[in-house]
Amino acid sequence: MVENRPWANFFAHLTLMVGVAVVVFPVYVALVASTQAPGDLLRGTLPMLPGAHGIENFTRMWQSGVSNAGAPPAGTMLWNSFIMAMAITVGKLSISLLSAFAIVYFRFRFRMFFFWLIFLTLMLPVEVRIIPTFQVVADLNMLNSFAGLSIPLIASATATFLFRQFFMTIPEEMLEAARVDGAGPLKFFKDILMPLSITNIAALFVIMFIYGWNQYLWPLLITTDPDYYTIVMGIQRMTSEENPQWHLIMAAVVMAALPPVLVILFMQRLFVKGLTETEK
Repeated sequence: MVENRPWANFFAHLTLMVGVAVVVFPVYVALVASTQAPGDLLRGTLPMLPGAHGIENFTRMWQSGVSNAGAPPAGTMLWNSFIMAMAITVGKLSISLLSAFAIVYFRFRFRMFFFWLIFLTLMLPVEVRIIPTFQVVADLNMLNSFAGLSIPLIASATATFLFRQFFMTIPEEMLEAARVDGAGPLKFFKDILMPLSITNIAALFVIMFIYGWNQYLWPLLITTDPDYYTIVMGIQRMTSEENPQWHLIMAAVVMAALPPVLVILFMQRLFVKGLTETEK
């Protein structure tokens, strides 16, 4: 039995509070900076209390953007990021589920060879194969399109591996019972495997959505039309101009952080449950 020591509890709570402060403080600084007037952030000191220009800054960033930096309205960029992140997430989950299902429940030649071939793609991320991938996308006339933003990123060896490991834990008797009831492969997949995989799907959904939302290098490479700029690209462009407007940049940063946070909050219970079940 572990002895209950007051100093140990105090140290644990202090460590927790320090960790929370380290995480929250930069977010608070960005929020405060987004409410300041244009010249307030150029004085050499950062105000620690919110200013009176928050609504003005967020409205301007949402509706107009920063045209002299090549950044379109934040509403457009957020919508582009959302479409790209959702396409990547749904594509990754769909392909990974079907791939894992085929590898576990179908017997065909070179089945394990194809599995390990998929697994080896972990050593070839987009950054490594970016030149040939760009050439293929350009040849297919997919530059400046949502298809070009998302399709090259939807394959996921990690998700395929995790779903395969989960499917292998499902008792063989469930498959036999489904066969006795006359269920075909697709019905077994839809009515049995999918409901059992919901927590794993939720956990991977959160991870893949944030992965897609934070993409920078690939959208920067294939996108030249401002109508397809993502929010991450817009922030980079605003910080690269000669005289950055930091109050607007911080407003864009706060808006860019909201969708991933909302996804995590909305799916928190399933996310945590999915991670713990995956570990088991």
